[in-house]
Order: sequence, then C-alpha cells, then structure tokens
Amino acid sequence: MLLYNTLTRKKETFKPIFKKWVTLYTCGPTVYNYAHIGNLRTYVFEDILVRVLEINGYNVKRVMNITDVGHLTSDADEGEDKLEKGAQREHKTVWEIAKFYTQAFKKDMADLNLLPPTIWAKATDHIKEQINWIKKLEKKGFTYKITDGIYFDTSKFKTYGQLHGQAASDLREGARVEKNPEKRNPTDFAVWKFAPFGQKRQMEWLSPWGEGFPGWHIECSVMAQKYLGETIDLHTGGIDHIPIHHTNEIAQAEAVTGKTFVNYWLHGAFLKLDKGDKMAKSANNFITLQTLKDKKINPLAYRYFVLGTHYRKPLTFTWAALKGAQNALDNLYAIAGELGEPKIGCAEYEEKFMSAVNDDLNTPKGLAVMWNMLKSKNPPAAKKASLLKFDEILGLDLVKAKPIRVPVEIKQLAEEREILRNKKDFAGADIIREQIKKAGFRVEDTPAGAIVKPINGHK
Repeated sequence: MLLYNTLTRKKETFKPIFKKWVTLYTCGPTVYNYAHIGNLRTYVFEDILVRVLEINGYNVKRVMNITDVGHLTSDADEGEDKLEKGAQREHKTVWEIAKFYTQAFKKDMADLNLLPPTIWAKATDHIKEQINWIKKLEKKGFTYKITDGIYFDTSKFKTYGQLHGQAASDLREGARVEKNPEKRNPTDFAVWKFAPFGQKRQMEWLSPWGEGFPGWHIECSVMAQKYLGETIDLHTGGIDHIPIHHTNEIAQAEAVTGKTFVNYWLHGAFLKLDKGDKMAKSANNFITLQTLKDKKINPLAYRYFVLGTHYRKPLTFTWAALKGAQNALDNLYAIAGELGEPKIGCAEYEEKFMSAVNDDLNTPKGLAVMWNMLKSKNPPAAKKASLLKFDEILGLDLVKAKPIRVPVEIKQLAEEREILRNKKDFAGADIIREQIKKAGFRVEDTPAGAIVKPINGHK
C-alpha cells in the first residue's frame, strides 16, 4: 500500500508501527456552524483511507477531535473564539452551539456513508490534559508569557516548519499571520489564551497562568497521544492545516516527547468554486450538504463526485458536474439492480481495483476499473460480486440497489436500438428511442451499456 507522505514529499510503502494495528488521527470539525461540502471532501478522503486499510486486513484505531473551544477567527491567535462568535450569531450558549453543530456534523457523516471514528474526542473534555501538557512545555523552556497568553517559542524547536518545507527563520513578519509586537517570532503561537480584559467568556478555566482557555493547536497533540501513543502511524486533514495547525502540532508534541509525532501525514486538496475561489465559511461562500438535499440531490452523488478526482488534486465544484455525478450514480444503481445475486467475482478486475486504491487511494482509477468491469462480458452474477467488493471501498451503498421493472416489449426495443447503434444506424436508433419515450421510459447510454428507466421515477 503506497501513500503520499506530506512530510517526505513522496509516495512511500505504508509500514505501521504494529503489524495489524493502525493508529490514525483525523482532524475533526470546529462546531460553530455547519460543515460545508469543501470540509466534507476531506472527510470522504479520510473515509476511503480507513476502508482501504481495513480491506487490507488492518484494525484501525481512529480518533477524531471535536473542536468546541479555542479556535479563533485569526491564525494569529487574535479575534473572537469561533464558538463564542457562533453563540452571539444565534443567541444561544456556546455549549448549545457546540452540541447542535456536533449533531449536525454526525448527520452529514451518516448521509455520506462515512464510517464513525473509534473515539470522538472533545477539546472541552480534555482541558486538564492540555494544561498538564503546557506545564511540560514550560518546564522544558519552550514557552513564554505575554499580555494575552502563554506562547510557544518556535525558535527553540529546531525543525519547526519541516512539514511545509520552510524554516521559521525564512518566514517574514506578517507573511502568514498578523503582527503581534510582543511575540518573539512571527511564527510563535498560543498554547493558552487569557480571557480578554473586561470581558466574560462562556468558556473559561482556571490554570497556573490565570483564567483562560487553550489555544486551538494544543488539543490535537494532546488527545492524539492520550489515545494513540507518543508516535502514531497516520494523521490527516486538509492542505490548509499544513503550514500552521499541523506544523504547530508537531512542534508542541515533539518538544515534550523528543520522539517523532507522526510517521505519515496525508492531506486533501481544496474544493473550489467555478470562479476559482476556495470554499470557506469565513468568506460566506459555502454550500452545505443540506443545500444539496434541498435540491433533491442524493448526498451519495456528492460522494461519487468527490471520488472522481484524486484527493490530492484540487476539485472544482459546479452544479452541472454534480448533476452529472447524480446521473452516473443513478445509472450505477440501475445496473447493479439488474445484475441479480452475487457469485464468484471477476478476479482480474478485483486485482486491478485493489491496485488502484492501494496506490495512494486512486479512486478515479478505481471507478474506471469498475465501469470497465461492468461493460465486460463477465457473467452478471460475477459482476455483482465484484461490484459489492468495490463498494466496500467506494461506500455508495450499492447493496441496496433494486431492479427497475421494465416491460419485456420495452426491453426488446432497447435491444433493437443497441443493435442499430452498433451498426452506426443512429437515425434508426433515435426512432426507437422516441418509441420508448412515448411508452413512458427513457434510454440512457452509460460506460457499461444502455439502460432503461421510467421517466417519472421507478415503477
């Protein structure tokens, strides 16, 4: 199994710490608003990773955090806490906001057929552990105090910036974060923030340094190591986490343990809008899964759409492309429903499919193998067996596909049309298509051949 490791900038053969166990930490949501479909693209790629690991015989212990405190609106550790801001927006408590959007996120996961993590880890359930970690950093001389909090001194961590290939000394003041005149280095980051003077936050805790709350980055280092050990196999997230969040995680983890924090870092690329903009809640240009459902689009059509592009390549979202994915998925369900009961699969295609997904989760190639298998001359029962095997990775719920009831005479017309198409008599084929349409059915040409559907849904 080959995986592209952000840390080494190359594909590597995956070798876990333990023979049959894999430790995986996936950065979860900040629960102050709905996840947008750009966020959800990352969770789909992580789900594929888990499924591929499991089909290769590994037991995966996966932790996903729920950030319900400490994620500020600026990467410079400035501005409002996103949960506090969400509470102001909706006139609720931060606890109510966190609970509501955590449940909404889990509903999105279920709609997209995403496997749940082994452990959900909430930041607010681990305040004590985070304070203890900061104490260790302080004892080792990695922190200092300024007006608004306790900061990690990145100049003390010699390999800071290794994940994104830029040393701390090379970063210009204000190049990626806003200037703070009290910080020793532009890349220094807060591990503990003091409550703003004259303000009463809803989430504050006592600490050796005064009342306040943890910085965003500390939670992931602490919770990953609590549940998975000082060195873990895999850590994933979006590419936007590389230069700051994940870089800071490495620093504060390895500063304490002196050990490699993560062996393999995997990152998913952005989902972009057709104008080229990154989808982001901060820019108020985000689309939620509910938006798709309101437009009668199956959430699994979005999953199919995402699988059509490699997770490390940017993906441009358009409604036309999504509707194309919906149509392709509907056709796939229709084909799957007609294949009957599964028997022994198509070994050649199963081998090709596994080769694709084991090569850095290459789902576009895997989908191509799937469609080639469906249009092959293998028996329907064999195709069905292999299709269900592929779906253990693809997660499109094909086991629920039901046959479409089409009258025998309509099927015969479709077969006659296919014969004419093969003879390149497209005019004659079009005449038959119209006959089928008048009978209340439509013919769709797919990579696996023509299929017939009722015009007004299944009958």
